[in-house]
Amino acid sequence: MSLQSNANRPARYAAIIVALVAATSALAESATPKGPAEGTAGVERYVREMWASSDAKWKDRLKQDETQVLCSRFRNNPPEPLAQSIQTREAATIVFPKDNQVLGRWQEGEKLAQNGRGGQFSDAPDTVNGGNCYACHQMAKSELSFGTLGPSLSEYGKIRNFSAEAARDTFAKIYNSQATLACSSMPRFGAHGFLTEQQIKDVVAYLFDPDSPINK
Repeated sequence: MSLQSNANRPARYAAIIVALVAATSALAESATPKGPAEGTAGVERYVREMWASSDAKWKDRLKQDETQVLCSRFRNNPPEPLAQSIQTREAATIVFPKDNQVLGRWQEGEKLAQNGRGGQFSDAPDTVNGGNCYACHQMAKSELSFGTLGPSLSEYGKIRNFSAEAARDTFAKIYNSQATLACSSMPRFGAHGFLTEQQIKDVVAYLFDPDSPINK
């Protein structure tokens, strides 16, 4: 297990705590006899109050976009016609590289997958965001610390015969996961500008390069 992986554990633990708080709030809401609209409004009001002293940049994070509103309303299980409309809308946000190359350097992708920094109060303005991929996925079999919220990605490229089409689809999935699966739990890394085009290319290379530890 890498030292870098151990260094990222605080970020991973923080993500787990956030998930537990969200689950606890959901349970508390469901246990209270109130209408759906009232319950949702109450939770939103409570969250806004928690962030009352934050600056405008952080308060903006509380504003849900159209997709988030719908996913919250249907508890991440929208009816099929609505799910299709979400995927169509989100697919329109995907911007593929102008050079049509979706593979970067797998060595940089490995670093990004291990890096859990970015998007936190404690980060310096020049912090380079990481993908924190191991928080949710098994990837290289040599890594002992990984999450199970998402499926295993071991041998990802090998299973797909290192297909160029599959690599392009994977770039799109990382850029905006909801274009593939409505209300996906995976962040919309590219659509929200959290990862750059080059960073996404590097992660795709980590998944697809035959020399990557993932495919060994």
